Parts: sequence; C-alpha cells; structure tokens
Amino acid sequence: MTLWQWILALTALLFAAGPLASLASSEVDLQADWRTADRTSTGLAPDPATTPEAVLQVYAARAFSWRGILGVHSWIAIKPANATEFTVYQIIGWHRFYGRPTLSVEEGPPDRRWYGHTPAILLDIRGERAEALIGKTEAAIRAYPYATYRLWPGPNSNTFTAYVGRRVPEMGLALPPTAIGKDFLTNHAVFGPAPSGTGRQFSLFGLFGALYGKKEGFELNFMGLVIGFDPLNPAILLPGVGRIGLSGANGAKTSPAGG
Repeated sequence: MTLWQWILALTALLFAAGPLASLASSEVDLQADWRTADRTSTGLAPDPATTPEAVLQVYAARAFSWRGILGVHSWIAIKPANATEFTVYQIIGWHRFYGRPTLSVEEGPPDRRWYGHTPAILLDIRGERAEALIGKTEAAIRAYPYATYRLWPGPNSNTFTAYVGRRVPEMGLALPPTAIGKDFLTNHAVFGPAPSGTGRQFSLFGLFGALYGKKEGFELNFMGLVIGFDPLNPAILLPGVGRIGLSGANGAKTSPAGG
C-alpha cells in the first residue's frame, strides 16, 4: 500500500472505531422506552430558590436510543436574577408530528436526564456576566431561522445551540465534536465562525468541512462525523466517543454526538 492508502485506511478505521466503541459501551440503552425513560433532575443545576444571581447554562446528553451511539442532544437554560425558575430552550424533532413548534420553551429543572442519559454542563455563566448575556441569548433564540427539523445533517437540536453560540460569541460555547448538526451553517453559508467564536470553519451543509477554534481544536467533518485533535488542551476527537485526552472521554463535555 502507498502512504496515501495507509492514511485513508487509518482515517476510515478511526471514523468507524468511535461509533463501535460507543455501541459496545453501557452508556447507550437500545431497548429503552421513551414512555418510561428517566427524566428526573440530576442536581447539577443550582436551586433557583437559593440562587438569586443570574445563571446561563448549556447542557448536552447522549441522544435517545440508537442516536446515542453517535451523538448528543443539547439545550440552553436561562435564569435571570431573582427569577424563581429556569427557562429551558431546545429543539425537539418529534414535536412536528403533533403540530407543535420544534422550539420547546419550558420552565423547570434544566438538568433533567435526557430519556435516561445523564447530562453534562457545557457552559455555566453566573452573576453580572450572565445577566449581561441573557438578553443577547434570548434575542438569538428568537432569531433562530429554522422551524423544521432534520436529524441528519441538520438543522437539529445542535444546529440551534451552535447558532445561538455564534450569535453570542461572548458565551464562548464550545460544543463537543459529537454534537452532530452543529456544523450545519444557516442561510446556506459555506464559511462562518466556530460556535465558540474563537475560530472559523468551512462547511458544506454540515456534511463535509473543517473547523479550527481555540476552544474546539482542529476538526474535520465527514458526513457529519467529526475527527480531529486539540493542541491547546491535548486531546484527540473521535466520532461517537468525543474527546479523549487529559480530561478523559464521556457523554457530552468531552464526549459523543448530535441529537
């Protein structure tokens, strides 16, 4: 084999290894029933009753059923100063089957399990900084241009979260490489900022592309799956697994893929 053939073979192996490792793990329950799956609070979020300061958070958890082999579902939670409840914003695809908006806006705990899967906090901003960003974040949420939903390659739940991150770069939101749909740029754009606002990316409808951001590292996107490495916070990025480095690998913060 030539050098390029070895490189292509190794790349193909890396793209396949991540999802296979995710499938072999116990993190994804392929037999789960959404009607009985756990949706209880995990205690990750601060109690609004004892937290008067403003809070802005972003969560992600492995997607439900077989989708969790590849990716995560992400959502945004906002609590203005002195508010008694969080408001949770997320895109839910099956809402469209019932004639409901895909953008779900609900008050309640933001740290609930996503149908059995424990979330991780991707972003946690509090106090005056959160208060300054909440208005911009809510404006970006209202401006989200897609009323439709497409699991792959987007627009989906991660397209929404990434869109808000790009519109409010002060958040510094870095989505995990397994957030399939985050690279689906709006308005048919080919070039745009990275979701964290710390770099740039090229993307063809979320199917093929490349990204570099100080918070994300280098990412190559092939058919929605991401492979890459992070030189600043040493880690490799694999489909289905996410980040593997000094901070380990898990379901979201250093983790899996899209929801």
